[in-house]
Amino acid sequence: MTRLSVEMLAADAPPPITSAGHAQLGIAALVGIAVIVLLITRFKLHAFLSLTIGTLVLGAVAGAPLDKAIASFTAGLGSTVAGVGVLIALGAILGKLLADSGGADQVVDTILAKARGWAMPWAMVLIASVIGLPLFFEVGIVLLIPVVLMVAKRGNYSLMRIGVPALAGLSVMHGLIPPHPGPLVAIDAVKANLGVTLALGILVAIPTVVIAGPLFAKVAARWVDVPVPERMLPQRPSEELQRRPGFGATLATVLLPVVLMLAKALVDIVVDDPANMTQRVFDVIGSPMIALLAAVLLGVFTLGMPAGFSKERISSTVEKGLMPIAGILLIVGAGGGFKQTLIDAGVGQMVLDISKDWSIPALLLGWLIAVAIRLATGSATVATISAAGLAAPLAADMSSTHAALLVLAIGAGSLFFSHVNDAGFWLVKEYFGLSVGQTIKSWSVMETIISVVAGALVLLLSLVI
Repeated sequence: MTRLSVEMLAADAPPPITSAGHAQLGIAALVGIAVIVLLITRFKLHAFLSLTIGTLVLGAVAGAPLDKAIASFTAGLGSTVAGVGVLIALGAILGKLLADSGGADQVVDTILAKARGWAMPWAMVLIASVIGLPLFFEVGIVLLIPVVLMVAKRGNYSLMRIGVPALAGLSVMHGLIPPHPGPLVAIDAVKANLGVTLALGILVAIPTVVIAGPLFAKVAARWVDVPVPERMLPQRPSEELQRRPGFGATLATVLLPVVLMLAKALVDIVVDDPANMTQRVFDVIGSPMIALLAAVLLGVFTLGMPAGFSKERISSTVEKGLMPIAGILLIVGAGGGFKQTLIDAGVGQMVLDISKDWSIPALLLGWLIAVAIRLATGSATVATISAAGLAAPLAADMSSTHAALLVLAIGAGSLFFSHVNDAGFWLVKEYFGLSVGQTIKSWSVMETIISVVAGALVLLLSLVI
């Protein structure tokens, strides 16, 4: 059996791998992923510890010296946190400001005041998509569930007609659109352009959320006819506030980073001259860190102050926004370490070598890998991180648009069929007062529709751009 040498792990371009080496590396990857899956699902171990242990197992089975496997893991963890850690932190702060100031409630109430009857599911998609841009999925659910339940109760709407569109909007943002952790890590792993990925992600997201949201909601309402659970009608954050931010100011703050990043991508395409002053300016203001930082600073004045927050309250809000993301940062970092160990051990190159003999397009392969890991672990973020590490070599010769599409294919695959090993499954079940079977017929099917539709749209886009 071929054993990987110290030099192979340290080299930038490892030597060709024999068929025996392919077999060992394939087994190593499968065993490493299986250990992660087993620890998360069977032993309920935290994903950070599971990824760390799985990485060490991967290195051992691949025959890599343990010190080199550890070095690869720590290097990958460090580079991943350095690349996306600040963005996740800034996104968390913006989301906390949005929630605590009542800005999110202001957006919700303003849109709902304009919507009636048949337009209500479409209004819920719009609300969830806008609110979901800066918020993590779980935070978005907690924020929007009271709105969903109140609208369904007061307007005598089917819970599924209102709830499914809101969940679809949040889920699509979470899986496809940066600055959410999964897409950010995938962009970093395959060296894709963030602006291009964001633009194409929005292009894919719009039809996907329409199909999985308002259109599927009609079917889900027939499959799952349940009343609004009275016990789950909690108080909304802004009910404790005397005043809250305006609709226009809130919307401008939320959309500012998106506008700046898209503007940078557009200028890069139109100007395409690194020495041009306009492009250099947009390269700075449209970089993800500056765009999100600008939104956070603007949010202090457009969200915090109009809500009557003192300097101390704003500082406290920022601090509270950062506390919950410690676990997310560690999981993302450990996923980056696992990804780097996969690459340094030669697993990524193995996937590239083997896939050359297959007739499966690289984008479909990335989607299938993410689907398999999602079904096994239940975590969209873990699925995205692991699949990006395995599929990264496939992007080496891709154009910037196709590298972005690979990120979106992986993100789409990571959302496939959420079931009992996914925390989101139980969150939806409990908030909506559903049985396991009803949750599968609504939430799980909706997630599958998102995954399949988005994956199909990505493949179609790859044929025309």
